Formats: sequence, structure tokens, C-alpha cells
Amino acid sequence: MADPTPVIDDLRAESDELDRLVAELTPEQWALATPAPGWTVAHQIAHLAWTDRSALFSVTDADAFRALVEKALASPDSFVDEGAEEGARLPAADLLSAWRDGRAALDQALRAAAPGARFPWYGPPMSAASMATARLMETWAHALDVAQALGVTRAPTDRLRHIARLGVRTRDFAFGVHGLTPPAEEFRIELTSPSGELWTYGPPDAPQRVTGPALDFCLLVTQRAHRTDLALHTVGPDADRWLDIAQAFAGPPGTGRPPKDGTR
Repeated sequence: MADPTPVIDDLRAESDELDRLVAELTPEQWALATPAPGWTVAHQIAHLAWTDRSALFSVTDADAFRALVEKALASPDSFVDEGAEEGARLPAADLLSAWRDGRAALDQALRAAAPGARFPWYGPPMSAASMATARLMETWAHALDVAQALGVTRAPTDRLRHIARLGVRTRDFAFGVHGLTPPAEEFRIELTSPSGELWTYGPPDAPQRVTGPALDFCLLVTQRAHRTDLALHTVGPDADRWLDIAQAFAGPPGTGRPPKDGTR
């Protein structure tokens, strides 16, 4: 049974880094458009606050979480945007406070979770470690959108190892949400971390392979960059197909981001 503490610690560090980025923003900066259509910086933080609250209910209040799921099922195409819109209408100080309070409460709840416990989610139930990993993935991805809106470049860290592993583990999910049968065999994944370490997954002799920078792989599976703009290489048709549809987040197929040259 994996100790969730390391990923919870990294989630806290990732959240704190984003907090430093937005803590002193002006009202005009909170209203800046981000790469997500229709979403400002405020929408990005409001979405994180909303999802942290959902995760907290999942861990601590099953009835409250069940009510959120019922609301999501009633409006599957709009409930995420509605949650972000509601939070984005708050004064910036109130939104920031709500996000901080929610993520602090979730941090405590995940650390206090019983070993082996599993919690409901919008997809399959998750352990404390998996819940923290999913929150780290979203926090990192939405922080990229915020940084782009502010014209800031964020240096990648080896906290990406959690997102890379999640991206590998969600391979079959990505095929499934596109109505495709997942490949029967494992792939070999070899990713170079920001610190230069090689992260490997799958059998060394697997004929289907993906190689490249871990940052680029994480950008791909969070759909923050188009495949053609990334230095990822494949061997084998199934591995090649996967990179066209990969996503590490729950829900229907994402639309992704257009390539930098504007073509598809």
C-alpha cells in the first residue's frame, strides 16, 4: 500500500507555488483571459477551489458528494463551467480565501484518511494517494493557463513524476472514452525528468514505445499543448494512436489545444 504523504506534500508545494503567482494580482489581472475559452484567471482559481471542495466532500461527507454527483448528472455538459462561473463572480479576496481554506481542509483530510480507504469520484473510486495525484495534476495544468495569461514562464520540477505516472496509468481510459478497444499489451514509456533522471514504465522489451521529455508528456496528457509542438516519439501504431487521444483527467474526451502554427 503506497504511502500518500509524498504526493500530498507535492500537492501542497504545487498549490503554494500557484498561490504566490496570484496572491498580489490586480482586479484587471484576475480578469485576464486564459487559454481555456471563456475562462479568466479568476475562473481557473474558482475551478480549483470548486474541485478541491468536491474532493473534500468525497473524503469527509459522502452524502454531500452524492448530491454533487446528482447535479453533475443533471447537467453533464455545463456543471464544470457553472462551478467556475459561480466562483469567478466572487471578489478576488473572497475567492482566494475560499481556495486557500478548501485546499488546507483537503490536505488535512487526505493525511488523516485511513490506510486503504477509497473515496467516490466522478469516475472510479480513488485512494488518498490517487486523489492527491489527481488534484496535483489539475493544479499544475490550470497553473499553466494562469501563467500564460500573466506572461509568466513556470520552471518544471520533478513533481511531474506524479502526473507522468497518472498519464501512463490512464492509457486504457483514454482509449475507452474514445470508443476504442485498449491495446492488450503494455507499452514501454521512457521520459526524461526536469532534473535529468530517466523515468521508465512498462517492459523494457515492449515493441510499442513512447520516449521524450517528461514535461512534454505531461503537457500532452493534460491537453495543455498539441502533440505536434512536443518532442515525443513513438514506435508502433497503437502507441502513435495513444498520443493523439491521451488524457489524464476524468470525463469525456477533451478538445485539447490547437498547434502553435494554427493547423491541425
